[in-house]
Amino acid sequence: MKFQWLKARQTRYTAYATVYILVIISVLSGANFLANRHNKSYDSTANKRFSLSDQTEKIVRGLTQDVKIYYFDRTSEFSRARDLLDRYDNLSTKLRIEYIDPYKKPQLARTMGVRTEGTIFVEVGVKREEAKSLSEEEITGALIRALKTGDRVACAVSGSGERSFDDTDRSGFSEMKGILEKNNYKTQVISLLEKPEVPQECTVLIIAGPTKDYMAPQVNAIKTFVENGGRALIMMDPALKMRGQETADNPELVKLLAGWGVSLNNDLVLDTSGVGQLFGLGPEVPLVSNYGSQPIVREMKGIATVFPLVRSMEIKSADKTSVEMLFETSENSFATTRLSSPAIELDPRRDKKGPFTLAAAGTYNTEKEGTQGRFVVVGSSSWAGNSFLPARSVGNRDLFLNMMNWLSSDEDLISIRPKEPQDRRLSLTRAQMSRVFYSSVVGLPLLILLGGFGVWWKRR
Repeated sequence: MKFQWLKARQTRYTAYATVYILVIISVLSGANFLANRHNKSYDSTANKRFSLSDQTEKIVRGLTQDVKIYYFDRTSEFSRARDLLDRYDNLSTKLRIEYIDPYKKPQLARTMGVRTEGTIFVEVGVKREEAKSLSEEEITGALIRALKTGDRVACAVSGSGERSFDDTDRSGFSEMKGILEKNNYKTQVISLLEKPEVPQECTVLIIAGPTKDYMAPQVNAIKTFVENGGRALIMMDPALKMRGQETADNPELVKLLAGWGVSLNNDLVLDTSGVGQLFGLGPEVPLVSNYGSQPIVREMKGIATVFPLVRSMEIKSADKTSVEMLFETSENSFATTRLSSPAIELDPRRDKKGPFTLAAAGTYNTEKEGTQGRFVVVGSSSWAGNSFLPARSVGNRDLFLNMMNWLSSDEDLISIRPKEPQDRRLSLTRAQMSRVFYSSVVGLPLLILLGGFGVWWKRR
């Protein structure tokens, strides 16, 4: 009987152990399955360095067709690329990453045109685009180029003192040209003086701060283009009359915009809040954080943008146009009409108090099915110049590309774009370095010695 009881007890223990093992295996298998299907992480860095941007997440999560990303490098280097590429892979089942060693599969590497280690290709169907480097900006840019069909051409008007794509000075637009080309736009310069007609291949017409008056044929060409379904970004600077910096009133173009529902005021907006001083800016460079609900700025909440030498405007929808405010200044702003004085002089009794609308977006009803004219008007062109467009501390670059994507009917690309790595190095003066040295190298060891001596003295 005792033997049978012992045998029964061993059988029960064996059964319990078997159940426990099966339960543990089931829990671990389920946890591993969920971890693979739902990979979650938390990025605690100040600028979200290890997170993908809103734009990348929007594009990848919204994929409706299969996408492959090929990474060619030595097998030992795959781990370096996985840190970034696996974040893409976790966003969509439509996207697949392939890591290929060109030395183990030389025929495939040769067929795909791989010339160097670290080559990255994004493939959508039969279309293949190369990312120039292992960075989110380059990979997402290649993905956009692979997904989009047809050419998008940004045409900049020249001939009347507009800012130039080829100008590398602080006020030039060479940075804008580079950003456009990285985001799958072709750039072209046209003159409406030589031929008052916007070419058909122009997706978006850019008028960047003309300092000379537009003649009637030039304005008519712009009017015809937009009212037939074209798209235009029009940046109009204040009509300053200071020596060495004179901007024409441009009455014909101002009249055209007023007919579309955007009335430009002949003033200069000044920001007296003092917030701009945090960025090293004066009152003539208003800092904006108040945005409307239009798609261009819907995702700009909490991001500051700056607009040097900007004029205000009044907006009102007209018969065939619908106009919306994009952003405005704070209440701590004034608009002066004294445009010939280089000194900043405020007179609260005469100058109008803010907030002021600085930009607007509108649509024109062409009365043709599926065809709609679009325009964006900004009271400054300096905000998109080389000094401000690439600046990491403000959102001018995101705002500009949002405008371009809305104008070219690529609303799905409107978002906040990949951030460039921040240089967060610690810079110390000689005095600060001395304090750190004496406190850490001398002070702390001395405190430990004094503490030890105190304990010895107490116990002796």
